[in-house]
Amino acid sequence: MSHTNILLESGTNELEIVEFYIDEIDNVRDDATRRSYYGINVAKVVEIIRLPELTDMPDAANDAVLGAFDLRSEIIPLIDLSRRVGKNRIEDEAPKVIVTQFNKISTAFLVSGVTRIHRISWEQVEAPSRQVSSLTANSITGVVKLEGRIVFLLDLEKIVADLNPGMDLTEAPEASLVDQIEKRQLKALIADDSTMIRRMIGQMLEDAGFKVTRTHNGKAAWDKITEWRAKAEAEGTTIDDYLDIVVTDIEMPVMDGHNLTKRIKDDMELRHLPVLLCSSIITDTLFHKGESVGADDQISKAEINQLAERVFKLINEAQQE
Repeated sequence: MSHTNILLESGTNELEIVEFYIDEIDNVRDDATRRSYYGINVAKVVEIIRLPELTDMPDAANDAVLGAFDLRSEIIPLIDLSRRVGKNRIEDEAPKVIVTQFNKISTAFLVSGVTRIHRISWEQVEAPSRQVSSLTANSITGVVKLEGRIVFLLDLEKIVADLNPGMDLTEAPEASLVDQIEKRQLKALIADDSTMIRRMIGQMLEDAGFKVTRTHNGKAAWDKITEWRAKAEAEGTTIDDYLDIVVTDIEMPVMDGHNLTKRIKDDMELRHLPVLLCSSIITDTLFHKGESVGADDQISKAEINQLAERVFKLINEAQQE
């Protein structure tokens, strides 16, 4: 199965997911087979292939890294996903390999099999409870019920980042950009369903002098904006007293970042607020989706070290208008 362009319109709060599964021995039920279902956004999938011939990688950082293979002159590492989610996968003669690209890097994941592609609304995706998140090491970003079964949406960015603990994605903004901003405390609203990314972006902006409000999805961010606007109207002021910029992920349960951006930009009182999309699925081929909903800037999470600088630039441009 090869990945084709997604035909979903931007801002409709829909997504397509590839559903796959991992089979393991169920020791609780007399060695019966247990199947766990997972999902990944189609936007991250390049293609799905059979297990290729592998070359060992010297000094692999984790035993989940099975090796690497050549796919159209690109060397791609293969990760046994079952080992990263605590499963003892049954060795099968015909496992599947999901080749992905996000954050401008290609990674492949070994799974037991793939079922089909589902088109759903983000409203169908539930955020994992605090207990589920803690019991799964925050590796799940969403839960969706499909055809009577529970499908977990995995935080593949965290899984890959855990294999590369030495990566430092933070960087201070240029002082010249900071100096251009009107001297007052700036306020940022973050929407991201990844605990790791919320913490990282929030810390970056707080270190740059921002007062930061963190939310876990687009709906929570929109509710917060609506709350601030009501307070501003009651006080005879504007939303600018509460908010200078919105930094949002795209993939989030309940309401995605494209839909959140569209709501902001379709509102006459809010459309002046800068919105920066920060997502692992921002690529040259999908950049137009953010443009179509009015995003002021878009960066991949692979470029997150540029985020503070880009935030200051957007705020400076907004103040000059």
